[in-house]
Order: sequence, then structure tokens, then C-alpha cells
Amino acid sequence: MRSRQKILNATLGLIETGGFEGVNVAAVASAAGVSRQTVYSIFGSREEVVSQAMAGLAIEIFQGIEARLESACTACDYVVEAVVSGRSAVRTHPVLASLLVAEQGNPVFDFEMMARANPVARHLFEPMVERGLATRDELGDIVEIVVRLGLSIISFDSDAVRTDDALRAFLRKWLAPALPTNPTP
Repeated sequence: MRSRQKILNATLGLIETGGFEGVNVAAVASAAGVSRQTVYSIFGSREEVVSQAMAGLAIEIFQGIEARLESACTACDYVVEAVVSGRSAVRTHPVLASLLVAEQGNPVFDFEMMARANPVARHLFEPMVERGLATRDELGDIVEIVVRLGLSIISFDSDAVRTDDALRAFLRKWLAPALPTNPTP
């Protein structure tokens, strides 16, 4: 296995076992069996290795979510299923569940989080344009609102949205008026 992948795997392993606070370049290098210089030369910083490890995991998780999105007939259905499936993935995956803990080093609370999250989320929502559920011009706004809304839903649970069906009903009620309703030609 190449050093880059070993470092990413080691980073995810450290997050899973000790949260984000336990991730530093020395710990990653040790867990990956490489030197600290190798980590720095490939990633440049602790933040970048964590960001790339989490982005890679997110893309992997998105592949499972994408199957659920194939039957969406409207932009609202697509967004609702993406958010519900995303919340389920975060709740059940040990590394993603660590995003729910407000601790030092958690990328959710990093100043650059939105700049890093939007391109990853855009990957999941790009098929909306290809399927005519939204225009390319609308896509940026949809991604921005879904990332912000999704983080809120993941971070703050309540009885009103605790189950998947309750969350779907809540999202449809409030998102349907805001999202494109007619498929584009």
C-alpha cells in the first residue's frame, strides 16, 4: 500500500479510536509506519491530512447514498433523501459519528469547513443537473443550503425529526417551496 493511503487510513483509525484531539502528525506518522516528514511532504499540515481523510470517507459514503437517490423524481425528493441518508450514515459510522462531538481539532468547527465541505457535497448533488432536477445555476445554492441544513440536523436532534420518516416530512414541508419543482428540459 502506498504511503498516502496508509496515512489516510491511519488518520481515520486515530479519529475512530480517540477522536480528533488524538490526531497529530506524529501520531499519524507512527500509526502509518512512515516518518513525520513523509506526512508533511504529502499533506503539508495536520488539517489537510484530516480534511482529505474525511473527504475520502465522505465520497465513499456518498456512493452508498447515491443508490437511494436514483428514484428521486424532484429536486426536493433528491435533497430530502440525501439529508436523511447522510444523517443515518453519520449516526452509524464510528468515524463520522465523531463529527458530532465538539472537540478541539474537529473539522466541523474549523474556520475553513464550508470551503472544504462544499466541493465534496457538490459531488453528491451534481447528478441533479444531469437528471434535469435543477440547473447548474441553482446547484451552488442547493449545495450551500444542504451543507448548512445537514450539519444542523446532524448536530441538533429533537423529537420532531428523530425518525427518518419524521425528518422526511419536516424537510419536504419546508424545502418543497424553496426548490425547483419542474424538471428542466
